[in-house]
Amino acid sequence: MRNARPSFLSLFVVLSAILAQAAAAQQTAPPKKAKPAVKIPAVKIEVSTDRSDALYKMGEPVRFNVSVTQSGKPVTQGKIRFVLDNDGPKKLGSGTVVLDDKPIVIEGKMDEPGFLRCQITFKQDKHKITALATAGISPEKIQPSAPAPDDFDDFWAKQKAELAKVPMNAKLTPVKSPEPSVECFDVKVDCLGGAPVSGYLARPKGAKPKSLPVILWVHGAGVYTSNLERPASVAAKGILSMDLNAHGILNGQPAEYYTNLAGGRLKNYRLAGREDRQTCYFLGMYLRLVRAIDFLCAQPEWDGQTVIVIGHSQGGGQALVAGGLDSRVTCIGAGVPAMCDHTGMLAGRVAGWPRLVPQSKDGKPDPQVLETTRYFDAVNFAARCKADAIMSVGFVDFVCPPSTNYTAYNQLRGKKRVLNFPQMGHRITQPIQDAFLKWALDHIAARKTGTADKTPTGK
Repeated sequence: MRNARPSFLSLFVVLSAILAQAAAAQQTAPPKKAKPAVKIPAVKIEVSTDRSDALYKMGEPVRFNVSVTQSGKPVTQGKIRFVLDNDGPKKLGSGTVVLDDKPIVIEGKMDEPGFLRCQITFKQDKHKITALATAGISPEKIQPSAPAPDDFDDFWAKQKAELAKVPMNAKLTPVKSPEPSVECFDVKVDCLGGAPVSGYLARPKGAKPKSLPVILWVHGAGVYTSNLERPASVAAKGILSMDLNAHGILNGQPAEYYTNLAGGRLKNYRLAGREDRQTCYFLGMYLRLVRAIDFLCAQPEWDGQTVIVIGHSQGGGQALVAGGLDSRVTCIGAGVPAMCDHTGMLAGRVAGWPRLVPQSKDGKPDPQVLETTRYFDAVNFAARCKADAIMSVGFVDFVCPPSTNYTAYNQLRGKKRVLNFPQMGHRITQPIQDAFLKWALDHIAARKTGTADKTPTGK
């Protein structure tokens, strides 16, 4: 009897079944987990001055202590690059340091007042990791890069005289108050400069005539609505308070309204009309400050003696302007103020936001714009400000560099105080806001009791 042999067809059927079973098993089996990629911890760089206050005198050595770590341990391979500059355009030194197990100290000095900045760079793979620290070098001696125009006071006196001819025609529309003891209004007041005064006013209910000091809040850069909660919370303390819109636009609108303005009519507003002092955008902004104070001082509840203006960044610049442009202002708070030392390049320094003056490739400033900006430099208003003043300064601020802030601070003529933050950039922290409000409330209390101190307090 012959052994039975499978036919080719039967072999094909068996093979097909085996393959089908394998495929089914492969589909139902859980996929193998890929091994996670090993993530290399990032290198961390820290730089600090050898003094906690980061303040030095001219010619004094400044030591920057540098730490390069990874997972908390010192990095001992590779190298760092450092650059020293004067808070901006002038390079004062540079070099590299090969990393090992020894402490890293970068030393520099300046023989003129200003800010000495040390920036550290380390390359990890294709990425650059940077850190910086800045030291103040006799900052109280920094002087303006250019004088005010000879007709500065005449120009602004004429602008205010023209404004005074315009009736206020104030319109107050009641809005819901976030504070039960306070009544709030959306305010519109006619003004010069292409836009009205616009803002939210808050006052204590039942306030008696001539009983309330005034606080005016002014805005930083950007296009947005006025804030209602801020003046309302202050009004609850027995103060007539207003939050002023920088652009005289509508308040309380949908976000799309402000987005469209920021991308349309008000796009790059900071540079608009900068070729001429009569068309510069800040002319209208500054006149709205005066008209807002006109309106507040016309309220029967104003006590007739105290006007405070507080703002940060662009608002800080406006606070300086208000203090120098309007003698009714008795106190200001200028946080990391913008619009300072527009002509800084003339002294080899950086200019403050918004850096109005364009420069050619060879570094020469546009002469026409340069002349215009002198009429709108917050430094020149600070020199005319006799109000009590508090200012915050961030030593690592690239937007409103500390040298520009101190240029203005040194010109203030009244009682003043500066809050230095060596490790802070362009920020508005809650402690700073609290300090400014306390400064304002102390000012109010001193004026009510007749104990206001007119002695400059410096730092």
